[in-house]
Amino acid sequence: MIASVAGQVTAVGADSAVVEVGGVGVLVHCAPGTLAGLRAGEPARLSTSLVVREDSLTLYGFASDDERAVFELLQTASGVGPRLALAMLAVHAPNALRMAVASADLKALTMVPGIGQKGAQRIVLELKDKLGAPAHAVDAALNGGTRPAWRDQVHSGLVGLGYSARDADEAVAAVAPEADAEVAAGRAPQVAALLKSALRALSVR
Repeated sequence: MIASVAGQVTAVGADSAVVEVGGVGVLVHCAPGTLAGLRAGEPARLSTSLVVREDSLTLYGFASDDERAVFELLQTASGVGPRLALAMLAVHAPNALRMAVASADLKALTMVPGIGQKGAQRIVLELKDKLGAPAHAVDAALNGGTRPAWRDQVHSGLVGLGYSARDADEAVAAVAPEADAEVAAGRAPQVAALLKSALRALSVR
């Protein structure tokens, strides 16, 4: 098991990066959010997961140990391989995935290309006791308050699409009134609709 790689980044592509380790260039497949933090010519450390197949050895890289752990847990669900697990982390941060599974938010899960309604239902059923509680849900319980789940989900979706954390923060703030209106009407904010509104807000800046 290769748990991590550290060295100088020599190349960054659309879905992978090359990290030079001991004179050897190691190809690491990463989600867009991880790649956004890498720069050619600069040092980096990635948590990694090695996927072994009969005809290939593929290394996947992550910005944190938590992302790697979620990546590996996702693959314990039927029909979820490494590429789909990586796609899930491209759209949702680990905590947002925990929230989506814990709350059976099928719309959030079907935002991931390759996951349909039945696949989302299966993922919820098989992973609800494996991924653990969302971190902010634990914090809210300790602090006696709550944090709207849609904020993390929309934010992570935007970052997964390549937007900076700052742009994502601004877009979340822009769609907050829309979410508040839904809550005031007694409806749960729909993450997919809010994400579309956030993308529109970013496009007209």
